[in-house]
Amino acid sequence: MAIWKDSTPAKNPAPTPAAPAESPKAASFEPTPIRDITSPAPAPATPAASPARNEAPLKESLIAAELTIEGKIEGTGHVRIAGKFNGDVNVQGNLTIEPGARLSGGVRAHKVIVAGELEGNIESAQKVELLESGALTGDVKAGALTVATGARMRGQVDFGWGDKATGGSNGKGGNGKSDKAASDNDA
Repeated sequence: MAIWKDSTPAKNPAPTPAAPAESPKAASFEPTPIRDITSPAPAPATPAASPARNEAPLKESLIAAELTIEGKIEGTGHVRIAGKFNGDVNVQGNLTIEPGARLSGGVRAHKVIVAGELEGNIESAQKVELLESGALTGDVKAGALTVATGARMRGQVDFGWGDKATGGSNGKGGNGKSDKAASDNDA
């Protein structure tokens, strides 16, 4: 099927009726292409680290607003939830929960951004961002945690323990005072 109109007149009028019968079938479903989303570019890499950056960019999957899905998400790539999802999410990429969206289930992802509602534990993440409109009910285990003013959370948090390079010199991850500060805020 051509996507442009040929300006030359048809030489044989017989194929003309067959073409419209073929058009509705071909145009009945054209999936929207998935957007390429690349991870933020790190500082210039050394030659030894170059092969890891030669991988194909990760794709992003979207659960649109107005959709409610139950199940399990696993795989490589980024996931953006704008609707409602009930189930666990385990991805080798980033998870974003949009404002107004809701996720009920456990999470394992490289980076988790919560701007909507998450009811479940974040079991493994390098970085978690709880944005101003975000609400999290569950426990968090992450390498780093960022909480914006106005965000809400109920649960326990462990962060900075996985890598001594991100932690303090005492091996406690620099969060010894954070536990007390977090409990003072709850009171």
